Amino acid sequence: MAIVNRGFEGRGGSDDQRLPPGQHLTDGFPVLSASVTPLIPKDKWELTVTSETGTQRTWRWHDLLALPLESPVVDIHCVTRWSKLGTRWEGVPVDAVLADVDTEATHVMVSSYGGYTTNLPLTDLRGGKAWIAYRYDGQELAALHGGPARLLVPHLYFWKSAKWLNGLRLMLRDEPGFWEGAGYHNHGDPWREERYEFD
Repeated sequence: MAIVNRGFEGRGGSDDQRLPPGQHLTDGFPVLSASVTPLIPKDKWELTVTSETGTQRTWRWHDLLALPLESPVVDIHCVTRWSKLGTRWEGVPVDAVLADVDTEATHVMVSSYGGYTTNLPLTDLRGGKAWIAYRYDGQELAALHGGPARLLVPHLYFWKSAKWLNGLRLMLRDEPGFWEGAGYHNHGDPWREERYEFD
């Protein structure tokens, strides 16, 4: 298990106005994971959306590809202090998956193959703010980066963009996910430096 802690420091800052405080730019795409990389064949991949009442809808790979495709170009920011600007993705807006969901939920627990979880306010996934991404920089999303499909929530620190996505559980109240339960900030806004619980 790769553990990231306060001791990790970057290489210094930048004057770029797109760079949140405390971050440094990278040209690469560092790989940090909380577990071993799962390898999920596309014909076995599923995404299950569970409402607060327990109603479920499952999307398979061909279902995902039938939904509207978007190509966001976004900056991403890791809690370990690296940022990468102008990253190019392709995927389905989360709005499309939740379009027919009748809910009074305020929060979502995101789950991944391999057991990882992270929590978000539902408002951080709606309104064109988040995608289910399956291509990166013109190529199929590699397993190391969360393929075949990952959540992409670029306005929050990247641990909220769960790799190997397989579930969205709608909740009437908030619950901590994996890193949040280990002392990371519950929300994770890079512009407010919401890295750890008491930030």
